[in-house]
Parts: sequence; C-alpha cells; structure tokens
Amino acid sequence: MSALRLNRPLVLETSVRVADGAGGFAESWAALGQVWAELRPGSGREAGGEEVTLTQVPYRITVRAAPQGNERRPRAGQRFRDGARVFAILAVTERDDLYLTCFAREEEPA
Repeated sequence: MSALRLNRPLVLETSVRVADGAGGFAESWAALGQVWAELRPGSGREAGGEEVTLTQVPYRITVRAAPQGNERRPRAGQRFRDGARVFAILAVTERDDLYLTCFAREEEPA
C-alpha cells in the first residue's frame, strides 16, 4: 500500500435551507471548514443515455478522522469543494482509527 499523502486542501460544505422570500426555501451551501485530503480517482465508466453519453469517475477522498457528531466529520449528502470543483459525498467509512475514506463523485457546480 502506498503512503498516505494529505496534500490537498478541500472545503467541507453542508446544505442549508434559505428562505426564498416567497414563503418557500432554496438550497444553499455553507462552509464548515477546510480539511486536508488525499484525492484518488477510481475507475471511470460510461453510461449511455438517449442521444448522449455520460461519463462518471468515482473518487476516494481520505481525510483525518473526527469524532462522531463533530461538524468537521464528513457525512453523506455533504460535499467537498476544491476551487470550482465540487465532489458530492456518497458514503463515509473509517479507514482506521486516524482516517476516514469518503466515496464521492465529481459534480458540475450549480
């Protein structure tokens, strides 16, 4: 196994509901803080749709572990931001006592 290198700063974001002024709500994203991570792409795949081909590349993002309930512990439904790049977190698991592995996919920012 290669050595772990947390060499990329990512911003952990969570979704928040913001009043839209018309009695409803809109989704926005709030930064929870910066984490250092190792970002590794997985195997890409191609999915055919009607008149369009879609490609997806899953990512494994490793970060330092944080205790359960800590707002700096990533959760599914949150996302990481690296400048204009956005990685939606699909699942999180413990790699060991010191690190978490986040399974994510890159998305186009809204």
